[in-house]
Amino acid sequence: MGRTIADSTLSPLPTTQAPTGAPNIVLVLLDDVGFGTCGTFGGPVPTPALDRVAKNGLRYNQFHTTALCSPTRAAMLTGRNHHTVHMGGIPEAANIFPGYDSVIPKEAASVAEILRLSGYSTSCFGKWHLTPLWEQTLAGPFDRWPTGMGFERFYGIINAEASQWEPPMFDQTTPVMPYEGRDDYHMTEDIVDQAISWMNVQKASHPERPFFTYVATGAMHCPHHVAQEWIDKFAGHFDNGWDALRSEIFERQLESGVIPDGTLLTERPAEIPAWDDYPDRYKPVASRLMETFAGFLAHTDAQVGRLLDAVEALGIDDNTLFIYITGDNGASAEGTIHGAWSAPSFQNGVPEDPEWLLDRMDDFGSARCENHYNVGWAWALDSPFQWMKQVASHFGGTRNAMAVSWPAAITDTGGLRDQFHHVIDIMPTILAAAGIEMPTYVNGIQQMPVDGVSMLYTFDNALALSTRATQYFEMFGNRALYHDGWIASCYHGRVPWNRFGTFPFDGPEEKWELYNIRDDFSQGKDLAQEFPEKLLELRAMFDDQANRHNIYPMREPGSSFGLAMVPPESLGGLNKFTYTSDHRTYA
Repeated sequence: MGRTIADSTLSPLPTTQAPTGAPNIVLVLLDDVGFGTCGTFGGPVPTPALDRVAKNGLRYNQFHTTALCSPTRAAMLTGRNHHTVHMGGIPEAANIFPGYDSVIPKEAASVAEILRLSGYSTSCFGKWHLTPLWEQTLAGPFDRWPTGMGFERFYGIINAEASQWEPPMFDQTTPVMPYEGRDDYHMTEDIVDQAISWMNVQKASHPERPFFTYVATGAMHCPHHVAQEWIDKFAGHFDNGWDALRSEIFERQLESGVIPDGTLLTERPAEIPAWDDYPDRYKPVASRLMETFAGFLAHTDAQVGRLLDAVEALGIDDNTLFIYITGDNGASAEGTIHGAWSAPSFQNGVPEDPEWLLDRMDDFGSARCENHYNVGWAWALDSPFQWMKQVASHFGGTRNAMAVSWPAAITDTGGLRDQFHHVIDIMPTILAAAGIEMPTYVNGIQQMPVDGVSMLYTFDNALALSTRATQYFEMFGNRALYHDGWIASCYHGRVPWNRFGTFPFDGPEEKWELYNIRDDFSQGKDLAQEFPEKLLELRAMFDDQANRHNIYPMREPGSSFGLAMVPPESLGGLNKFTYTSDHRTYA
């Protein structure tokens, strides 16, 4: 720089540009949907939006999650195992141990932060559920809110679940109540409206800049809220019960090829009643609860269809990577044997009298209740696998259906992929698709190793061997170790709907099983007695993984650990509060 412009040498002001040809990226995550739920994967609920993604891209039938919501989200966005990034459970059940304190470290920058620093516009709409409880205040800190983890735009809920009719929404970090004065409001519709609006504005304002938008619906988590017209579409569809439904799903899965020939349909756990043994008096309640869930899913998929329409309307569908993951874990069996009118009731360990539900069937789906279906439906919707949400030892808890489209890069449209992969592989896949290398430092902080691997190689090679050779699973003591086609599985003994029950680790309720999933897709034939050495080998590998990834000390959600293990709280033990008109500004 000289004294005047004439004496100076000019150079352009540098700006961050994404790699040439980098795609737009849309990541959709549903909540609490079993592998066999969506019509695209043989389920009873038509899912035309998922069909569209699969028809224009690929289906994956060996994609895995962590068996619970927050851990799956943390693993997906950071590319690291959930205990590694301190999210061994949900923030509401955090303790002070490193694998469970819910404080995602800065050494594990999110994919959104890396994309933002690499020339992408970023946004997040819907359910977050990754902020420690003591940081969920209107005064912050906001480091682990979406806006502090790389998302330039956030609109949604911070917590675990919400009424779809009256959700506690945030616009960035400010509470809003978009349902006020409206009788046509629904949260899923709202977040998709906001996502579409943001994409339209982004492309109009910065057309050469690719975007990453993450849409995580509160659906299909309870409460199962949807308008009556959607429930009515499924009237009478489930009157034959959960045993019959599971068999029907299984036959469709075989017929469509979404599961391989020779797959075994695993048996119903003894803790779940057969439909024939379930009281006839309460069967209409159970059927209505399932009809409500089905209508809820159909409505949710329709909103994802609107996202697809918006991408097409912008003319960017050819170079948009669209990832549609149909659950953060398997179907939820938290709703008790008889289902629930009020989710807080069973969440506090006080299941309702089924007579109460019988008298209030007309409430299901409405703002009058927070309904959840029976455990039998969760088991059916996880066909052909055993168990469900929370049970990380078996694929019913950890296997989720996924479809991916990217017309510019995927030519085997409508294809099926069976490589073994895990949700930690989503981040490396996105970065590879964008042409961005994982940085050693992010914002000056050296990054911890990424556990995930890119799935990009599967896009053009159906026969390629899986690049994920080993993966551990653990949730509430339910644990497993996958390695090179084998999996050792230990179901801890507590059923998911027993909220506060506890069993001893290594106690009589635990049983280690062994499966060769190259020949046994559904974990239907236990080989522990035939190959005891292999089982011991995998158990030793699990112990090694546990020590490396902060899995120990394992605990159950109902275990008492005393005040010494309780994490911080924002109110600091106060029991007297003063509220002023200023609070209305934030409410």
